[in-house]
Amino acid sequence: MDLEYPDDLQYLDSHEYVRLDGEIATIGISGYAIEQLGDIVFLELPEIGDAVEVGDSFGAIESVKAAEDLYPPVSGTVIDRNEQMIEEPEKVAEDPYGDGWLIKVRVSNLDGELDDTLSASEYQAQLEGEEEP
Repeated sequence: MDLEYPDDLQYLDSHEYVRLDGEIATIGISGYAIEQLGDIVFLELPEIGDAVEVGDSFGAIESVKAAEDLYPPVSGTVIDRNEQMIEEPEKVAEDPYGDGWLIKVRVSNLDGELDDTLSASEYQAQLEGEEEP
């Protein structure tokens, strides 16, 4: 898998990404995380109207190899969730940065929330550092 890290996203070191469009944040998981997980078999996402907070898990993703909690890069209220990915979680791997998004959040306050995120180049450099023996 040729991994890409779109420049218009910010990444967490736990492999979630966020794409901001005004006060709307689209959150998903990186291609690297999907490659590490393998075949995804289950996805748990919050309900529309639920609040998410930086540092608190908002759901889980499970594969045949592992289960991982999901963490939001921003705090706010869930305004949409990707029902197709809940029904067919294996499809997240097909287009993680497009159709494979997980939730959309109306951001409550951006002040300092993205301070702990990484740019695409920083994220890629971190991953390359992890892969070295």
